[in-house]
Amino acid sequence: MRVTLIADSGATKCEWCLLVDGKKKKTIITDGLSPYFLTAAQIKALLEQHLLPKIKNFPPKYIFFYGTGLANPANAKVINTVLKSLFGKANIEINNDLDAAARALCGKQKGIACILGTGANAGYYNGKKIAKNSPGLGYVLGDEGSGAYLGKKVVQYYLYQTFDEELMARFNKRFNTSKDDILNNVYKQPLANRYLASYAIFLSENRGHYMIENIIEDGLNDFFFTHLYKFKESWKLPINFVGSVAFGFKDVLKDLCNTYELDLGKVLKAPMEGLITYHK
Repeated sequence: MRVTLIADSGATKCEWCLLVDGKKKKTIITDGLSPYFLTAAQIKALLEQHLLPKIKNFPPKYIFFYGTGLANPANAKVINTVLKSLFGKANIEINNDLDAAARALCGKQKGIACILGTGANAGYYNGKKIAKNSPGLGYVLGDEGSGAYLGKKVVQYYLYQTFDEELMARFNKRFNTSKDDILNNVYKQPLANRYLASYAIFLSENRGHYMIENIIEDGLNDFFFTHLYKFKESWKLPINFVGSVAFGFKDVLKDLCNTYELDLGKVLKAPMEGLITYHK
């Protein structure tokens, strides 16, 4: 019996898929496992509580873990060490989330792979590996077009009272928060990127209002200009996207691709089904 465990971890959540002899057996969702925000001990405790009990009858022989921030060798080592301690007999492969996007979106074909979820990233995939990568600077310095980036714009419009009366009223009804609460969560509480990204839902819930459309278009345009413009391959190959933001605003992505004369490829909400196909 060949048991394979595939993990796709973003900053907010981690999706695990258990394959038995190539067939999907079970899906498990845990919190995201980013070494930027969690220690090795915290990651191990989380997996012991939320993952191990659900796969105890199927010890994996192969583990393919994809996660945000794992292009950093120190972060990859943290995840590898934790998994080795829990699954000592398994063959473990650690890759970053952009590798997951590329394999899920492009398979073994060349293409541009982009992530637009809580965070953002982009790279040129040569059919085997990411050959060029736009640097990921995180939600403070970068992540243009991401949920955190767009959510931050929503919060700014609210706190600066840039929204008109209608949107201010909708925001207050939707979130029931205050300036002090927001600033406390952003500057004093952990996982501020997830917190900011939670406000991006306001954009999808209020499509059609010109201010909302401007935030979405400007934010995604920043992604195109900052990242896709850096790859000459962008004008030769399909531009593929994965992530909740990309999937929710794919109409805007299509319009921007038309504007920049780019070829829009696949737009997926999550990479897991593509990864299952790849690893079969």
